Amino acid sequence: MKLPLFLATALTLSAPILAADWPGFLGPTGAAVVKEAYIPLTWSEKENLAWKFQAPGPGSSSPIVIGAKVIFTCWSGYGDKESAKDPTKLQRHLICLNLADGKKLWETVVPSAASEDPFEGFITEHGYATHTPVSDGERIYAFFGKSGAYAFDMEGKQIWRTSLGTGSGSRRWGSGGSPILYKDTVIFNATDESKALFALDKKTGKQLWKAGGDKIDLAYGTPSLMESGGRTDLVFAIAEEVWGLNPDTGKMRWFATHNLPGNISPCLIQDKDRFYLYGGYPTQGSAAIKLGGQGDVTSSHILWTSKSSSYVPTPILHNGHLYVINDQGFALCMEAATGKDVYRERAIESGGGRGRGKPFYASPVLIGDRLYCVSRRGGTYVIAAKPTFEKLAHNVIAGDDTQFHATPAVVGDRLILRSEQAVYCIRGQ
Repeated sequence: MKLPLFLATALTLSAPILAADWPGFLGPTGAAVVKEAYIPLTWSEKENLAWKFQAPGPGSSSPIVIGAKVIFTCWSGYGDKESAKDPTKLQRHLICLNLADGKKLWETVVPSAASEDPFEGFITEHGYATHTPVSDGERIYAFFGKSGAYAFDMEGKQIWRTSLGTGSGSRRWGSGGSPILYKDTVIFNATDESKALFALDKKTGKQLWKAGGDKIDLAYGTPSLMESGGRTDLVFAIAEEVWGLNPDTGKMRWFATHNLPGNISPCLIQDKDRFYLYGGYPTQGSAAIKLGGQGDVTSSHILWTSKSSSYVPTPILHNGHLYVINDQGFALCMEAATGKDVYRERAIESGGGRGRGKPFYASPVLIGDRLYCVSRRGGTYVIAAKPTFEKLAHNVIAGDDTQFHATPAVVGDRLILRSEQAVYCIRGQ
């Protein structure tokens, strides 16, 4: 049964459901939680690999699944090869595969519409196809940074394009937050390009509202829609603060000061009338914050703070505990009610953190009572979703030494992984 998107939006983000579609970043509820699925515990290039598709270029965005279609983005022409030095040749690819066998159904190539940040420094860690697209089953909405926001039909034909600015953040790292759907709008995090969030009309791409300000910098998270007390807030974290906006107008309803500096990347996790915030750099931390209110709610709504945190991956909320593998390769379990650490155990095996940079960018996915945690260069770690650390499996696909940045998609008995080189379908035999 296909879950209507308006129903998925209205559900509490922590509520696990069995959905036929995986329509956007972190799945239908934005929580990366699947109540039931038939995903194998182990796989390799020879075991439980249903199909593989060789991508025309790298990408860090996550795949989505609509019906029998697997959709993902990648880029080519600049920075994807040692010889690709001309930024004017940068182009994005929107690709649709058949879920059953991985064969390409269509591909749309979108030339760059504006000059992007140069392929140097930190941007080489994620590239130019970082934002996960989102779909309502009628259209696919994608964000390509300085090239703008796009809508395509389900056959890949472009319907509209809207520029959301061509600026750069203070580090020139590019942007990464993914679009989300709300009623008849699609909401984009263009804080790197314009220091703002935008709401566009789904059918026309017309700007309906814009919210932000000069204070925004290095805000890489995907905004969250959270319902509490009969009201829906658009909740968005930046350095030092978190905002609650009216998603119909973009107007500020409330804010809280959390004092975590630098870049904020993990998504927020709702838990009934509260939510959890992770991130910060170089000082990291986490906090539980009560939803709702008006104006400055810092003194009344911050319920706990902790120094335990995650740099990029979004934690999983399950049975009163928060789980994640952090930027040091440690599996963390925290009490959601208090923020106290339950365990902190090294998850990465020797060699699992090869290469430079943080070992995890992808967020864990909870499938039943297992956490599937995709590392960038060391394979997928499966750990038990319980307050006692137990590593169940470590799966590596030999022959693919590229980075795995994307959070996988889960539909029924299929797990869709993507690396900079390929898209894989894992399915039990």
